[in-house]
Amino acid sequence: MSPEIDAHHHFWQRSQPFDYRWLDAPALAPIRRDFLPADLAERLALTPIRRTILVQTQHDLRENDWALGLAEQNSFIAGVVGWVDLASERCEEQLLAFRSHPKAVGIRHVTQDEPDDDFIVRPDVLRGLSVLQKHGVPFDLLFYVKHLRHAARLARTLPALRMVIDHLAKPIIKKRQLIPWMPDLREAAKYPNVYCKLSGMATEADWGRWTARDFVPYVRAALEAFGADRCMYGSDWPVCELACSHRSTYDALDEALGPISASERQAIFGGTAARFYGVKE
Repeated sequence: MSPEIDAHHHFWQRSQPFDYRWLDAPALAPIRRDFLPADLAERLALTPIRRTILVQTQHDLRENDWALGLAEQNSFIAGVVGWVDLASERCEEQLLAFRSHPKAVGIRHVTQDEPDDDFIVRPDVLRGLSVLQKHGVPFDLLFYVKHLRHAARLARTLPALRMVIDHLAKPIIKKRQLIPWMPDLREAAKYPNVYCKLSGMATEADWGRWTARDFVPYVRAALEAFGADRCMYGSDWPVCELACSHRSTYDALDEALGPISASERQAIFGGTAARFYGVKE
């Protein structure tokens, strides 16, 4: 059995020359400090997780270099999802520079924060995504529910581009809302190049009162739509620390999944992520 993988976490260090103003929101005070590999290593020791995927937080090429440097120094980081300017004429040049590192495994853009809800389907951005498709580099879709309607269009337009929906597109678990999230998720799942991360649920629930039972309708919907072979676990650490510990994200998903087969469990907790990001078993 291959080692288990946390397919989604972050690091940040506020002394770096990056834009961390998003951490200034009052609600984020508990995570307004540095989170680095040594901090995560302590938490991984409490779980069966042995490898991880480090995901960008910045629209800054310098963060790619910083994150890849951390990956070189910490063997548990199996891959880095970085950033390139999808709308730039230099997108391919930036992508090739990033991909020259053996642990560069994917690209993400913080689409949820774009003022234009249709940003991801703009012609210039679609051109950038076609560059990713050309080079076989997967893309993380960081969406809110309002953006999820774009996933099916992207899948049709770029059928060879592997894409994964981060955090199930952030359904409003606190209010137990399934509409319009569920129909758009099911529509996206019709396309085999779209995957789903079972991550980020605790911070979309009631931070102080959630239980694993709150996640069951969302996890069940994702599994029914995508199947285990297109679903993957991610902790979203350290953002998850707003609502729970790293270990709690693992245990909560394990409970919410209910009785599944050993092969399904292996896929969700490692196999899917390894295939999607192309990391070695």
